[in-house]
Amino acid sequence: MVACEYFVISGCLKSFFINEEMKMFILQFAMPTWWASDYNALYNHSKATVNVDCITDAEVLCLTSDDREKLCKELHNVEHFFRWRTNKGYVAVQKRLLSFMNNNVKYRYEELLTLYPELYNLVPKNLIAAYLGVSRETLSRLYHPEK
Repeated sequence: MVACEYFVISGCLKSFFINEEMKMFILQFAMPTWWASDYNALYNHSKATVNVDCITDAEVLCLTSDDREKLCKELHNVEHFFRWRTNKGYVAVQKRLLSFMNNNVKYRYEELLTLYPELYNLVPKNLIAAYLGVSRETLSRLYHPEK
């Protein structure tokens, strides 16, 4: 199967990994105008380890690595766009990793909802917990300590 990159027109996707203990780790939520993929599989033509799935009904465009390369060779502006987008994506991943290493779960949750407030009503809390690297119960205790 050929790896693809998905551009979200509408809806919401998640990219995720499930480890040997069957624990899910959400790498990304992808909302309209965002892209999602297993980039290692896409760029290196290797076996996918990251899954991409819909959280809500979604409309997406699918682009293979070969099609992307063909577009970039033929249209300089497209190549520039992909480079710009890749750079922005790298910066976002780096910021998330630094936040994960330096901040507690409550801060990371508040940061996520400050940056993307629409996620609160769009994404189930168990998926937000998986994105933050905690259980849903841990996330609930942060906001409902009386329980």
